[in-house]
Amino acid sequence: MTSPDGTDGIPGDGIAAGDIETGGTPHDGTPQRPPVTERRLHPVTPFRRAWAPLAVLAGWAAHDPNGAQEQLDRLTGTVLLLGLAVLVPAAGLYGFLSWWFTHYAVTGTELRIRTGLLFRRTAHIRLERVQAVDVSRPLLARVAGVAKLRIDVVGAEKKDELAFLGEREARALRAELLARAAGFAPETAREVGEAPARVLLRVPPRELARSLLLTGATWGSLCAALVVPTVLWLITHSLWTVVGTALPLVGAAGARSVGRFVAEFDWTVGESPDGLRIDHGLLDRTHETVPPGRVQTVRIVEPLLWRWPGWVRVELDVAGSANSVLVPVAPRAVAEAVVARVLPGVTVPRELSRAPRRARWCLPLWWRGHGLAVTGAVFAARSGLLCRRLSLVPHAKVQSVRLTQGPWERLRGLADVHVDTGANKTVTARLRDAEEAARLLHEQAERSRTGRRDALPDRWMTTG
Repeated sequence: MTSPDGTDGIPGDGIAAGDIETGGTPHDGTPQRPPVTERRLHPVTPFRRAWAPLAVLAGWAAHDPNGAQEQLDRLTGTVLLLGLAVLVPAAGLYGFLSWWFTHYAVTGTELRIRTGLLFRRTAHIRLERVQAVDVSRPLLARVAGVAKLRIDVVGAEKKDELAFLGEREARALRAELLARAAGFAPETAREVGEAPARVLLRVPPRELARSLLLTGATWGSLCAALVVPTVLWLITHSLWTVVGTALPLVGAAGARSVGRFVAEFDWTVGESPDGLRIDHGLLDRTHETVPPGRVQTVRIVEPLLWRWPGWVRVELDVAGSANSVLVPVAPRAVAEAVVARVLPGVTVPRELSRAPRRARWCLPLWWRGHGLAVTGAVFAARSGLLCRRLSLVPHAKVQSVRLTQGPWERLRGLADVHVDTGANKTVTARLRDAEEAARLLHEQAERSRTGRRDALPDRWMTTG
């Protein structure tokens, strides 16, 4: 996806030779492609990049605080002022030059991002391989009226990004890229605009806070913060030891819950022709897209303390994407309705077959949490006793099927069936009868083959 600048066009420039406007029609009579217009990032970007030299000094000081303190003691006030007089303009110049030599352009087939002052880098992002374009607005960026555009590409481990663009420009570019990925002509892609969205779900802040209070991890951290200091007091009778142990434990318990509340605040799921749109965040607002047809696995998570109010959490695996949460908390009926929009035609199985009773010799007590259901659309496997996880894998997304059998399972006539998906994830139906597992292995391989053959192509914005 990336190549050194100059490999596909004029050396040292990064613009392909065919993208340069020459004026007139070529001698062979073929129509000339429209010229490519390179654009720069928002003018506020140099202030963000100017922090890089200062961050290097801060990192050195954090790594060797004693050495940094010794160096500061040796310097006089005049030398410090002269150093700041040189460092601040140098950092500003670095930020300006890095912004000046960063360009992006949308060609007929790709998004091209050119960066680098001394070492040039050109990223060629094929539009047909774009699977999501997300808009992120950190707190300071919201104050400045800018946004960060993150492009999720099939097969890429890292997301390419454009930071920063004006908010309107970021949304307009996002709409253009999605339209071009959907197959719209270049001359009409900008006219399509952002597809309208219909709100499916909004998580109230009060319900989100209650769900975090009823999470087992929160209570476990609080119990550790109470039990460990108490035990230390009985052993050492040292107040400082107790305080030094209790504060980090309480802080960790609170930080995790507060962090999730801030990140998942005002969680909204909307439906549009280009996929499900997710907006969330209290300080940093994030606008994400779950592309249709790219979801490999959907998990419905039901912690023990959530069963009384009837809440569940919906997670998902998307090939090449780090997005893992679809619904942080919602009533089961509402969550299943959202799942039906992600996996059209899929109904969440209500009845699952349990593992045979002899499985208790392989996994005492916890064997009751495992279950399996196979419908015409999905392979559904459940695991967990205190925190239940029901994984749904569409047959068309299954890449391989495996059967494993350990020595203790072989003695009890049991086996595990593993289903591998395109997101490098595995869903396992554990502790099945050996004959059932062998039959399931062959049947699932056939269902996966026919599912991929009958699956619709992954195209965006073709309906609605």
